Amino acid sequence: MLPRLFWALVALALMSGAPVLAQTKVRTETIRPPAKPEAEKSAAPAVTGSVPAHSQKSAAPPEVITDLSRLPVPVARMRERILAAARSGDLKKLVTVMQSNETMPIFSFSNEKDPAAYWWRNYPDSSGLELLSILIGVLETGFVHAEPGTPQEIYLWPYFARMPLGSLTPEQKVELFRLVTGSDFKEMVEFGAYQFYRLGIGPDGTWHFFVSGD
Repeated sequence: MLPRLFWALVALALMSGAPVLAQTKVRTETIRPPAKPEAEKSAAPAVTGSVPAHSQKSAAPPEVITDLSRLPVPVARMRERILAAARSGDLKKLVTVMQSNETMPIFSFSNEKDPAAYWWRNYPDSSGLELLSILIGVLETGFVHAEPGTPQEIYLWPYFARMPLGSLTPEQKVELFRLVTGSDFKEMVEFGAYQFYRLGIGPDGTWHFFVSGD
């Protein structure tokens, strides 16, 4: 008797539009698909051309070049002129090469005018000749081609001037110790950069500087 009464009430409700089954319907509509797992979200393809943040912050060490044939002819010619003057043991011959530029290469961060006198004062025990030996050592290391295609483009010796000193291999450290002492190296690492002599020649063969410092 009771089931018949129940179904009679249901039929009556349907005919009158009463929401007898509305609650059950609401439960059905509120069911949502499960969210994507985090691993699946992270596997989504990255935007084309995007660069990871850590790559933007870290710069790769420059290419160390030892093949002199890669120097432009004017640069190679100037390098040979400098080396010939330095090997002569005559400071005046090196000054003559410097004066062959339209402007004197930078050799000091002060207002010095005479490079030979400046080097003599800095290396009095050798009458300045120690500087020539340093110059030869600098130009016999590898070099870097810095800032290519810009107004600041230059061929730079030694390559240590652009290298993170903490990344040097044992072989590269041996090369560096031909120019500086172990205590000098330790101070440079603490400072964060190479601080000894470096020499720069522009792609047109202009000798721009031979200085020591940061």
